[in-house]
Amino acid sequence: LLTYAVGKTMIQRFFHAWERRLVAVTTDRVVRPFEWGLDWIDDVDRSQPPEEALRAWASHAVANSGDFYDTESIAATDFTLDGDKLSFPSAFETPHHENNTVHARYFPSEQSGNAPKRAVVVLPQWNADPGGHIGLSQLIAKFGISAVRLSLPYHDNRMPSELHRADYIVSANIGRTIQVCRQAVLDTRRTIDWLITQGYEDIGLLGTSLGSCLAMLTAAHDPRISVAALNHISPYFADVVWDGLSTAHVRQGLDRGIDLELLRQIWLPISPAPYLERMRGKRTLLVYARYDLSFPVTLSKQLVQDFRAKGFNPDVFVLPCGHYSTGKAPFSWIDGFALIRFLRRAFGI
Repeated sequence: LLTYAVGKTMIQRFFHAWERRLVAVTTDRVVRPFEWGLDWIDDVDRSQPPEEALRAWASHAVANSGDFYDTESIAATDFTLDGDKLSFPSAFETPHHENNTVHARYFPSEQSGNAPKRAVVVLPQWNADPGGHIGLSQLIAKFGISAVRLSLPYHDNRMPSELHRADYIVSANIGRTIQVCRQAVLDTRRTIDWLITQGYEDIGLLGTSLGSCLAMLTAAHDPRISVAALNHISPYFADVVWDGLSTAHVRQGLDRGIDLELLRQIWLPISPAPYLERMRGKRTLLVYARYDLSFPVTLSKQLVQDFRAKGFNPDVFVLPCGHYSTGKAPFSWIDGFALIRFLRRAFGI
Protein backbone atom coordinates (compact mmCIF):
# COMPACT_ATOMS: atom_id res chain seq x y z
CA LEU A 1 0.00 0.00 0.00
CA LEU A 2 2.84 2.38 0.84
CA THR A 3 4.47 1.70 -2.54
CA TYR A 4 1.15 2.35 -4.29
CA ALA A 5 0.62 5.63 -2.39
CA VAL A 6 4.15 6.83 -3.19
CA GLY A 7 3.72 5.93 -6.86
CA LYS A 8 0.37 7.72 -7.01
CA THR A 9 1.86 10.84 -5.44
CA MET A 10 4.77 10.81 -7.92
CA ILE A 11 2.36 10.54 -10.87
CA GLN A 12 0.29 13.43 -9.51
CA ARG A 13 3.38 15.57 -9.05
CA PHE A 14 4.50 14.78 -12.59
CA PHE A 15 1.19 15.83 -14.14
CA HIS A 16 0.79 18.91 -11.96
CA ALA A 17 4.30 20.08 -12.90
CA TRP A 18 3.55 19.39 -16.58
CA GLU A 19 0.29 21.32 -16.37
CA ARG A 20 2.08 24.34 -14.91
CA ARG A 21 4.70 24.22 -17.68
CA LEU A 22 2.00 24.03 -20.35
CA VAL A 23 0.17 27.01 -18.84
CA ALA A 24 3.40 29.02 -18.64
CA VAL A 25 3.89 28.70 -22.42
CA THR A 26 1.27 31.43 -22.87
CA THR A 27 2.79 34.72 -21.73
CA ASP A 28 0.26 37.23 -23.06
CA ARG A 29 -2.46 36.91 -20.42
CA VAL A 30 -3.74 40.30 -19.23
CA VAL A 31 -5.03 41.06 -15.75
CA ARG A 32 -8.04 43.22 -16.53
CA PRO A 33 -9.71 45.49 -13.96
CA PHE A 34 -12.71 44.40 -11.94
CA GLU A 35 -15.98 45.81 -13.32
CA TRP A 36 -19.60 45.13 -12.43
CA GLY A 37 -20.52 45.39 -16.11
CA LEU A 38 -23.99 46.88 -15.63
CA ASP A 39 -23.70 48.50 -19.06
CA TRP A 40 -24.05 45.00 -20.53
CA ILE A 41 -27.43 44.43 -18.89
CA ASP A 42 -30.50 46.45 -19.86
CA ASP A 43 -33.05 45.18 -17.34
CA VAL A 44 -31.10 45.50 -14.08
CA ASP A 45 -32.32 47.72 -11.22
CA ARG A 46 -29.80 50.57 -11.16
CA SER A 47 -31.36 52.13 -8.05
CA GLN A 48 -29.65 49.46 -5.93
CA PRO A 49 -25.94 48.97 -5.20
CA PRO A 50 -24.45 47.05 -8.15
CA GLU A 51 -23.80 43.87 -6.20
CA GLU A 52 -27.39 43.70 -4.96
CA ALA A 53 -28.81 44.62 -8.35
CA LEU A 54 -26.81 41.87 -10.04
CA ARG A 55 -27.66 39.33 -7.36
CA ALA A 56 -31.38 40.00 -7.82
CA TRP A 57 -31.07 40.02 -11.62
CA ALA A 58 -29.20 36.70 -11.59
CA SER A 59 -31.76 35.09 -9.29
CA HIS A 60 -34.54 36.15 -11.65
CA ALA A 61 -32.58 34.85 -14.66
CA VAL A 62 -32.18 31.41 -13.07
CA ALA A 63 -35.85 31.25 -12.03
CA ASN A 64 -36.86 32.23 -15.58
CA SER A 65 -34.05 30.52 -17.47
CA GLY A 66 -36.38 29.36 -20.23
CA ASP A 67 -36.87 33.01 -21.17
CA PHE A 68 -33.24 33.93 -20.44
CA TYR A 69 -31.99 31.39 -22.98
CA ASP A 70 -34.82 31.76 -25.47
CA THR A 71 -34.02 33.04 -28.94
CA GLU A 72 -36.07 34.03 -31.95
CA SER A 73 -35.75 31.92 -35.06
CA ILE A 74 -34.39 33.55 -38.19
CA ALA A 75 -35.19 32.89 -41.83
CA ALA A 76 -33.38 30.11 -43.64
CA THR A 77 -32.01 32.76 -46.00
CA ASP A 78 -30.17 34.39 -43.07
CA PHE A 79 -27.84 31.38 -42.94
CA THR A 80 -24.97 31.34 -45.43
CA LEU A 81 -23.07 28.15 -46.28
CA ASP A 82 -19.98 28.74 -48.43
CA GLY A 83 -18.17 25.44 -48.91
CA ASP A 84 -17.80 24.15 -45.36
CA LYS A 85 -18.12 27.64 -43.80
CA LEU A 86 -21.43 28.49 -42.14
CA SER A 87 -22.30 32.01 -40.94
CA PHE A 88 -25.39 33.75 -39.60
CA PRO A 89 -26.38 36.70 -37.37
CA SER A 90 -25.97 36.23 -33.63
CA ALA A 91 -29.12 36.46 -31.52
CA PHE A 92 -27.36 38.79 -29.08
CA GLU A 93 -25.91 42.08 -30.27
CA THR A 94 -22.68 43.27 -28.65
CA PRO A 95 -20.80 46.57 -29.12
CA HIS A 96 -18.30 44.79 -31.40
CA HIS A 97 -19.69 44.22 -34.89
CA GLU A 98 -17.20 41.41 -35.63
CA ASN A 99 -18.66 39.42 -32.77
CA ASN A 100 -22.23 39.76 -33.99
CA THR A 101 -21.78 37.30 -36.85
CA VAL A 102 -21.50 33.63 -35.93
CA HIS A 103 -18.96 31.49 -37.77
CA ALA A 104 -18.85 27.71 -37.95
CA ARG A 105 -17.43 24.84 -40.01
CA TYR A 106 -19.74 22.11 -41.30
CA PHE A 107 -18.58 18.53 -41.85
CA PRO A 108 -21.40 16.38 -43.27
CA SER A 109 -21.19 12.62 -42.95
CA GLU A 110 -22.45 9.99 -45.32
CA GLN A 111 -25.59 8.63 -43.68
CA SER A 112 -27.56 5.88 -45.34
CA GLY A 113 -30.65 3.86 -44.57
CA ASN A 114 -33.86 4.95 -42.89
CA ALA A 115 -32.28 6.07 -39.58
CA PRO A 116 -32.82 9.70 -38.56
CA LYS A 117 -30.09 12.05 -39.74
CA ARG A 118 -27.60 12.60 -36.90
CA ALA A 119 -25.49 15.66 -36.14
CA VAL A 120 -23.48 17.09 -33.29
CA VAL A 121 -22.52 20.71 -32.59
CA VAL A 122 -18.93 20.94 -31.32
CA LEU A 123 -18.09 23.75 -28.86
CA PRO A 124 -14.32 24.07 -28.27
CA GLN A 125 -12.44 25.34 -25.26
CA TRP A 126 -11.75 28.94 -24.29
CA ASN A 127 -9.14 30.56 -26.56
CA ALA A 128 -9.22 27.66 -29.01
CA ASP A 129 -7.50 28.65 -32.24
CA PRO A 130 -9.35 28.36 -35.59
CA GLY A 131 -8.03 24.82 -36.06
CA GLY A 132 -9.07 23.61 -32.63
CA HIS A 133 -11.43 20.61 -32.73
CA ILE A 134 -11.45 20.59 -36.53
CA GLY A 135 -9.71 17.21 -36.61
CA LEU A 136 -12.13 15.85 -34.03
CA SER A 137 -15.10 17.16 -36.03
CA GLN A 138 -13.80 15.55 -39.21
CA LEU A 139 -13.30 12.27 -37.35
CA ILE A 140 -16.84 12.40 -35.96
CA ALA A 141 -18.12 12.82 -39.53
CA LYS A 142 -16.13 9.78 -40.67
CA PHE A 143 -17.97 7.74 -38.04
CA GLY A 144 -21.40 8.57 -39.42
CA ILE A 145 -22.34 11.73 -37.47
CA SER A 146 -22.28 15.14 -39.15
CA ALA A 147 -20.47 17.81 -37.15
CA VAL A 148 -20.67 21.61 -36.93
CA ARG A 149 -17.66 23.15 -35.20
CA LEU A 150 -18.81 26.48 -33.72
CA SER A 151 -16.50 29.42 -33.06
CA LEU A 152 -17.35 30.84 -29.64
CA PRO A 153 -18.03 34.57 -29.17
CA TYR A 154 -14.91 36.76 -29.39
CA HIS A 155 -12.94 33.89 -30.97
CA ASP A 156 -11.43 33.54 -34.45
CA ASN A 157 -13.16 35.85 -36.97
CA ARG A 158 -15.32 37.18 -34.15
CA MET A 159 -12.40 38.79 -32.30
CA PRO A 160 -12.11 42.61 -32.58
CA SER A 161 -8.70 44.11 -33.32
CA GLU A 162 -8.36 45.36 -29.73
CA LEU A 163 -8.00 41.77 -28.49
CA HIS A 164 -5.40 39.07 -29.03
CA ARG A 165 -7.09 36.62 -26.64
CA ALA A 166 -10.79 35.91 -26.13
CA ASP A 167 -10.89 37.82 -22.85
CA TYR A 168 -14.40 39.19 -23.18
CA ILE A 169 -16.14 35.82 -22.73
CA VAL A 170 -14.41 35.13 -19.37
CA SER A 171 -13.10 38.10 -17.45
CA ALA A 172 -13.35 40.22 -14.31
CA ASN A 173 -16.23 42.13 -15.94
CA ILE A 174 -19.16 40.40 -14.23
CA GLY A 175 -22.06 41.42 -16.45
CA ARG A 176 -20.17 41.02 -19.72
CA THR A 177 -19.11 37.47 -18.84
CA ILE A 178 -22.72 36.46 -18.20
CA GLN A 179 -24.05 38.01 -21.37
CA VAL A 180 -21.33 36.72 -23.69
CA CYS A 181 -21.69 33.17 -22.34
CA ARG A 182 -25.43 33.57 -22.83
CA GLN A 183 -24.70 34.70 -26.38
CA ALA A 184 -22.80 31.45 -26.99
CA VAL A 185 -25.85 29.44 -25.90
CA LEU A 186 -28.15 31.45 -28.18
CA ASP A 187 -25.70 31.00 -31.07
CA THR A 188 -25.68 27.25 -30.46
CA ARG A 189 -29.46 27.14 -30.51
CA ARG A 190 -29.50 28.95 -33.85
CA THR A 191 -27.00 26.41 -35.16
CA ILE A 192 -29.49 23.72 -34.15
CA ASP A 193 -32.18 25.66 -36.05
CA TRP A 194 -30.01 25.44 -39.17
CA LEU A 195 -29.36 21.73 -38.73
CA ILE A 196 -33.10 21.11 -38.59
CA THR A 197 -33.57 22.98 -41.87
CA GLN A 198 -31.02 20.56 -43.32
CA GLY A 199 -33.13 17.58 -42.31
CA TYR A 200 -31.33 16.52 -39.15
CA GLU A 201 -33.56 14.89 -36.55
CA ASP A 202 -31.22 13.47 -33.89
CA ILE A 203 -28.94 16.25 -32.60
CA GLY A 204 -26.30 16.29 -29.90
CA LEU A 205 -23.67 18.57 -28.42
CA LEU A 206 -20.00 18.04 -27.63
CA GLY A 207 -18.32 20.69 -25.51
CA THR A 208 -14.84 20.93 -24.02
CA SER A 209 -13.85 22.98 -20.96
CA LEU A 210 -15.73 26.31 -21.30
CA GLY A 211 -17.48 24.70 -24.26
CA SER A 212 -18.63 21.90 -21.97
CA CYS A 213 -20.37 24.37 -19.66
CA LEU A 214 -21.99 26.13 -22.63
CA ALA A 215 -23.03 22.80 -24.13
CA MET A 216 -24.81 21.75 -20.95
CA LEU A 217 -26.57 25.11 -20.64
CA THR A 218 -27.80 24.64 -24.21
CA ALA A 219 -28.81 21.01 -23.77
CA ALA A 220 -30.70 21.89 -20.59
CA HIS A 221 -32.75 24.55 -22.39
CA ASP A 222 -33.30 23.01 -25.82
CA PRO A 223 -35.62 19.99 -25.98
CA ARG A 224 -34.30 19.17 -29.46
CA ILE A 225 -31.00 18.03 -27.94
CA SER A 226 -30.95 14.33 -27.12
CA VAL A 227 -27.22 13.73 -26.54
CA ALA A 228 -24.59 15.71 -24.60
CA ALA A 229 -20.88 14.85 -24.35
CA LEU A 230 -19.39 17.13 -21.69
CA ASN A 231 -15.59 17.12 -21.71
CA HIS A 232 -14.11 18.67 -18.49
CA ILE A 233 -16.88 19.56 -16.10
CA SER A 234 -17.91 21.58 -13.04
CA PRO A 235 -21.24 22.50 -11.45
CA TYR A 236 -20.21 26.13 -10.92
CA PHE A 237 -18.74 28.63 -13.37
CA ALA A 238 -17.43 30.91 -10.62
CA ASP A 239 -15.51 28.21 -8.75
CA VAL A 240 -13.56 27.17 -11.83
CA VAL A 241 -12.55 30.75 -12.56
CA TRP A 242 -11.71 31.37 -8.90
CA ASP A 243 -9.60 28.25 -8.31
CA GLY A 244 -8.49 27.17 -11.79
CA LEU A 245 -4.90 27.39 -12.95
CA SER A 246 -5.73 28.75 -16.41
CA THR A 247 -7.88 31.57 -15.00
CA ALA A 248 -5.46 32.76 -12.30
CA HIS A 249 -5.09 36.10 -14.09
CA VAL A 250 -8.89 36.56 -14.11
CA ARG A 251 -8.95 35.79 -10.39
CA GLN A 252 -6.43 38.59 -9.82
CA GLY A 253 -8.88 41.06 -11.31
CA LEU A 254 -11.85 39.62 -9.41
CA ASP A 255 -10.00 39.81 -6.09
CA ARG A 256 -10.18 43.58 -6.30
CA GLY A 257 -13.97 43.75 -6.08
CA ILE A 258 -15.81 40.55 -5.13
CA ASP A 259 -15.63 37.35 -3.08
CA LEU A 260 -16.34 33.82 -4.26
CA GLU A 261 -19.72 33.44 -2.56
CA LEU A 262 -21.18 36.54 -4.21
CA LEU A 263 -19.55 35.69 -7.53
CA ARG A 264 -21.08 32.21 -7.44
CA GLN A 265 -24.55 33.70 -6.87
CA ILE A 266 -24.23 36.26 -9.67
CA TRP A 267 -22.75 33.80 -12.16
CA LEU A 268 -25.31 31.11 -11.31
CA PRO A 269 -27.27 31.74 -14.56
CA ILE A 270 -24.25 30.48 -16.53
CA SER A 271 -23.53 27.53 -14.21
CA PRO A 272 -24.76 23.97 -14.81
CA ALA A 273 -25.83 23.42 -11.16
CA PRO A 274 -29.33 24.95 -11.20
CA TYR A 275 -30.35 23.20 -14.41
CA LEU A 276 -29.60 19.53 -13.67
CA GLU A 277 -33.27 18.52 -13.65
CA ARG A 278 -33.54 19.82 -17.20
CA MET A 279 -31.05 17.13 -18.29
CA ARG A 280 -33.45 14.33 -17.41
CA GLY A 281 -33.89 11.93 -20.30
CA LYS A 282 -30.84 13.15 -22.22
CA ARG A 283 -28.01 10.72 -22.94
CA THR A 284 -25.02 12.30 -21.21
CA LEU A 285 -21.28 11.66 -20.97
CA LEU A 286 -19.28 13.35 -18.20
CA VAL A 287 -15.51 13.42 -18.75
CA TYR A 288 -12.94 14.76 -16.31
CA ALA A 289 -9.16 14.49 -15.87
CA ARG A 290 -7.71 12.94 -12.76
CA TYR A 291 -4.91 15.54 -12.42
CA ASP A 292 -6.78 18.63 -13.62
CA LEU A 293 -5.70 21.94 -12.09
CA SER A 294 -7.89 24.14 -14.30
CA PHE A 295 -11.18 22.36 -13.59
CA PRO A 296 -10.44 21.22 -10.02
CA VAL A 297 -11.19 17.53 -9.65
CA THR A 298 -13.36 18.03 -6.55
CA LEU A 299 -15.73 20.14 -8.65
CA SER A 300 -15.84 17.56 -11.45
CA LYS A 301 -16.62 14.77 -9.00
CA GLN A 302 -19.32 16.91 -7.43
CA LEU A 303 -21.12 17.29 -10.76
CA VAL A 304 -20.99 13.52 -11.29
CA GLN A 305 -22.44 13.01 -7.81
CA ASP A 306 -25.12 15.64 -8.46
CA PHE A 307 -26.21 13.84 -11.63
CA ARG A 308 -26.42 10.54 -9.79
CA ALA A 309 -28.28 12.11 -6.86
CA LYS A 310 -30.99 13.07 -9.35
CA GLY A 311 -31.34 9.42 -10.29
CA PHE A 312 -29.62 9.93 -13.64
CA ASN A 313 -27.20 7.37 -14.98
CA PRO A 314 -24.63 9.33 -17.01
CA ASP A 315 -21.68 7.70 -18.69
CA VAL A 316 -18.51 8.79 -16.86
CA PHE A 317 -14.96 8.65 -18.20
CA VAL A 318 -11.86 9.67 -16.22
CA LEU A 319 -8.80 10.70 -18.20
CA PRO A 320 -5.43 9.69 -16.69
CA CYS A 321 -3.91 13.16 -17.21
CA GLY A 322 -4.49 16.85 -16.55
CA HIS A 323 -6.41 19.61 -18.33
CA TYR A 324 -3.81 20.92 -20.78
CA SER A 325 -2.18 17.51 -21.18
CA THR A 326 -5.52 16.24 -22.50
CA GLY A 327 -4.52 17.93 -25.75
CA LYS A 328 -1.25 15.98 -25.95
CA ALA A 329 -0.79 12.48 -27.34
CA PRO A 330 -1.62 9.84 -26.26
CA PHE A 331 -4.23 11.49 -24.01
CA SER A 332 -5.86 13.39 -26.88
CA TRP A 333 -6.37 10.02 -28.61
CA ILE A 334 -7.87 8.51 -25.47
CA ASP A 335 -10.20 11.48 -25.07
CA GLY A 336 -11.26 11.38 -28.71
CA PHE A 337 -11.90 7.65 -28.50
CA ALA A 338 -14.10 8.06 -25.41
CA LEU A 339 -16.09 10.91 -26.97
CA ILE A 340 -16.69 9.25 -30.33
CA ARG A 341 -17.49 5.87 -28.76
CA PHE A 342 -20.11 7.54 -26.60
CA LEU A 343 -21.62 9.47 -29.51
CA ARG A 344 -21.92 6.35 -31.64
CA ARG A 345 -23.59 4.42 -28.85
CA ALA A 346 -25.86 7.30 -27.89
CA PHE A 347 -27.01 7.71 -31.50
CA GLY A 348 -27.46 3.96 -31.89
CA ILE A 349 -24.79 3.46 -34.55
